[in-house]
Amino acid sequence: QGSQLPMNNQSMSDPDLDLLIRGGTVVTTEGQGVVDVGIRGGQIAQLGGTMRGHRELDAGGALVLPGGVDPHVHLHIEDVEPNEPVWVDDYTTGSQAALAGGITTLGNMAFVLPWESLADRVVAENAAISREAICDVFIHMAVTCPSPAIAAEVPAIVAAGHSSVKFFMSLPSFDAFARDFTQLMKAAGDARGIALIHCEDLPTIECCTSMLSRQAKTSLHHYAESRPTSSEVIAIQRAIEMCRATGTPTYIVHLSSARALELCLAARAEGLPISIETRPLYLYLTAERYRDPDGAIYVAQPPLRDGSDVEAIWRGLIDGSIDTLASDHAPWTHKLKTDPKLTVDVARPGVAELDTMLPLLFTEGVAKNRISLQRFVALTATNAARLFGLYPRKGTIAVGSDADIAIWETRGGRVIRNSELFSRAGHSVYEGRELAGWPRTTIRRGEIVFDDGRALGQAGSGQLIRRGPSGAAR
Repeated sequence: QGSQLPMNNQSMSDPDLDLLIRGGTVVTTEGQGVVDVGIRGGQIAQLGGTMRGHRELDAGGALVLPGGVDPHVHLHIEDVEPNEPVWVDDYTTGSQAALAGGITTLGNMAFVLPWESLADRVVAENAAISREAICDVFIHMAVTCPSPAIAAEVPAIVAAGHSSVKFFMSLPSFDAFARDFTQLMKAAGDARGIALIHCEDLPTIECCTSMLSRQAKTSLHHYAESRPTSSEVIAIQRAIEMCRATGTPTYIVHLSSARALELCLAARAEGLPISIETRPLYLYLTAERYRDPDGAIYVAQPPLRDGSDVEAIWRGLIDGSIDTLASDHAPWTHKLKTDPKLTVDVARPGVAELDTMLPLLFTEGVAKNRISLQRFVALTATNAARLFGLYPRKGTIAVGSDADIAIWETRGGRVIRNSELFSRAGHSVYEGRELAGWPRTTIRRGEIVFDDGRALGQAGSGQLIRRGPSGAAR
């Protein structure tokens, strides 16, 4: 059951509280216990002891967990190609889906347009967050066209509270600007930031796609063959050597295979600052799904893998090798995903995960005794908060932390239904699965923003969170 939760029963000022959560089992990575939680001014003011609140919630028999920190979502992207569809959620609907799933803080990929500075993108994202978001949001500077000027801007951007850069090995620009990407990575590390890398090798993908085309195997039934494990492994090897050369803390996004995990763990054993993220797709599904009549709905980058890879990813979650579970929420409607004109070379990658990510992990992990509640909290909140400079403001339940809390119901059962999702995608690749636990109430900075199936938060009440340096080892 884990150790007893450390308590601090000292109020930050007087005992009158805005909100009091009574009788729930509070869980952090340090332990768990039945502890009342007092909230004032958006922060946790008291744990345990005598309290009274202007409003009280009865959490008896329920779990009281830190609000999830999902470090990898796609909720805002500029419409630079008007004739092409983009992801269908924005900061408002994405926040509603996240809050329904017990997530209170989102890390959005902020794509820096070729003509923009990093500071320009921060201004644009802040405007959208201030207008639309309900969750709190932090941003990763996703750079596709690096330059010496962009690298020179990194120290100021990290100092301003945005301490992560992201790039994609799977894009043509990576090899074209390899030197500039390495310099960008070094600049992030020198400023005490962190580099996020999408690890798929484009030449391998192009070779496999060309072979499939010659064999007239261009339908999405063959998608996994177009982006084989070797494409991930080659890119992982390259990312590790970039980490070694620059010394920059490196975060591998959506790792999907056993071989890639082995390489990362070997590098970490050498002392390299490598952190590992995976996502739900690689825990519950295999590449066989692409053979289904609607197999296109499972298309993601990297693609689904084999059963042995699923087993390896679970082992990594259980033993602590994998640091975070992130959604990589990239929502498309069913119609957009199954457009008949799409091929292995022209696809719409990504699925909607925010509504379901945490309840599924609780069901398949905690309820089946694969992982403890404390490990669940680490994977879904605390580790991401530490890695991205948010801890202890986010990612835990402690006096002085933001009052980001989800009250979980674990009595009875529930089924994932498309009609009950908040994402505009309108469908889930997990529809029909039964859940053993789910958030019934979600609180963001002391405000009840989701309760009993209802989204309550106001658009624009979320904040752009400025962060400290990365908590990754260096």
